[in-house]
Amino acid sequence: MRYSQLIDDVWNTTLMVSDGVVPEMPAELELQAIWYAGGFGRDFTTTEGKVVRVVQFGEWNRGAGPDFQHVAVEIDGEHFHGSLELDPYAADWENHQHATNPNYRNVILHVSFRKESGEHFIRNDEHRMIPQVVIDEHALSTALNHPRREGAIAQPGRCVAPLRAMTALDIESLLEEACRHRAALKVKRFSSTAEVHGRDAALFQAVAQTLGYRGNSLPMQLLAQRASLKSLREIPDAIEAALFGTAGFLSPDMHEKAEGATRDYLSDLWTDWWKHRSGFESTRAIPWKMHGQRPANHPHRRVATLSILAQHWSGFRKVALARPFSAKKIVDFLAALTHPFWNFHHTLGSKPTPKAIALFGKTQALELIANHLAPIALQEDALFSYEKFAKLRSSTRNEKLRRVAIRLFGSELLAEPWLGSLVHQQALLQIYHDFCLEDVSDCAQCPFPEQLAQWHS
Repeated sequence: MRYSQLIDDVWNTTLMVSDGVVPEMPAELELQAIWYAGGFGRDFTTTEGKVVRVVQFGEWNRGAGPDFQHVAVEIDGEHFHGSLELDPYAADWENHQHATNPNYRNVILHVSFRKESGEHFIRNDEHRMIPQVVIDEHALSTALNHPRREGAIAQPGRCVAPLRAMTALDIESLLEEACRHRAALKVKRFSSTAEVHGRDAALFQAVAQTLGYRGNSLPMQLLAQRASLKSLREIPDAIEAALFGTAGFLSPDMHEKAEGATRDYLSDLWTDWWKHRSGFESTRAIPWKMHGQRPANHPHRRVATLSILAQHWSGFRKVALARPFSAKKIVDFLAALTHPFWNFHHTLGSKPTPKAIALFGKTQALELIANHLAPIALQEDALFSYEKFAKLRSSTRNEKLRRVAIRLFGSELLAEPWLGSLVHQQALLQIYHDFCLEDVSDCAQCPFPEQLAQWHS
């Protein structure tokens, strides 16, 4: 008997459900980790008897909404692409009010555990029935007692082998091509906005998107469109009020519930907003994601930073679009922004922090440079070359970049040589976007691995 078979037998005989004793239901996060690692397999049957195969397990969603995004499943031979929600019990769908939440509209499969006595009908906010899979007790117990990659955020893809066989020079050549392609796409989008609304408006929206980070990029862009830079510059003394009011963050009684400096600040904001609200109000609310955000990423603080930057727009525009391009001057300018209230508050209602907080940190500044300002400079500034762009480095790696590293190279450690510079990070994100997110076969039919095998610098 092989050692692995011996271990399997031990798990199956000593740790399975026995004598009617049902093990405690694991925490939801643990169930998700097992699911994502493939611990329950990929072939199932729905509560209606339909055959389900999970083609691609998708990505973890760390924010609000369904547990996994970019999921591909096959149900009775028909392909579906969307999100997946996993709950310990089927009743949790209703208990957590997912049925009325539009964020769950694109869920294509609901997974729960331990069949319950009552029947549950899983519907979205448009009353569309969502297929259900219930993991039975035997499968749950078996999976609980097998090793798994807890908290895995990605699985290595078929690109690992061909990338490992490539020379460093070939990989560098590949990443340069991907980065240049990404930069060209960024410039094209910027130019399209600039052509319609002007260069300043395009830059203002680009900054807003960067400040929105992952969860609120679109809401911040909507805010920058509704409260345009042009309209804000017509009321220089009420820029903060106009942005907070347009965002939907002000109410007439907020200041009455606050104390001290916060009370005075909110009172001034409401007074200014009342004067100018008719020019900015909209009946359609901006869909902010308020929960699951780090304090520094809270929408209140991001809107505040945008408003402060709008008040210093002339100076920012000068360094952002200066030729020759200087990343250092941009970082220094943004780091120097201050505000008496927002230097010590995370939200409109939070208590003061003991230490000052940067309004626009270096990480955000580098993200703005990498995603918008450097691509524009590559096209417009003859003195700013790809080689100079490549010298800009960042020690920060978000979850998406870590996911890309595992998917393409097998682990963050193996991807380490290609994670430090901004150009490499941009290139890897573009490859992930163009191939991994476009593929719904879980690597099986993706053409990229075969293309890599033929790549030469």
